Amino acid sequence: MHIDPKELLHFAYYEYGEPYYGSFRGMRFKVAREPMKNIHFTPPDQRGEASFKVVIWPEPFSDAATPEEKKVVKEFPFTEEGLAQIAPYLDAYYDAHKGEWPAPMHARR
Repeated sequence: MHIDPKELLHFAYYEYGEPYYGSFRGMRFKVAREPMKNIHFTPPDQRGEASFKVVIWPEPFSDAATPEEKKVVKEFPFTEEGLAQIAPYLDAYYDAHKGEWPAPMHARR
């Protein structure tokens, strides 16, 4: 396994409307609640529908500086189980596209 599921933080982190950014050997990714808003103190019956949105793109640029056509987006249920599916998905995606990832920035020196 390339990406440790613990790296993706605890489910409650995403209830605050904050994204998580990570990278692995030339593959960058973002995990966030969609819609990305703070619902931590909102009663569960008033939170509305949501999902985890995972965005993957190649280095070297940030999410904002990468053209949309270079990004891959996948959604998962906004549940503990959905969060548990994300690390295996990222691993499988990395392996399936191994030849597409540039050398990591720290390895280009």
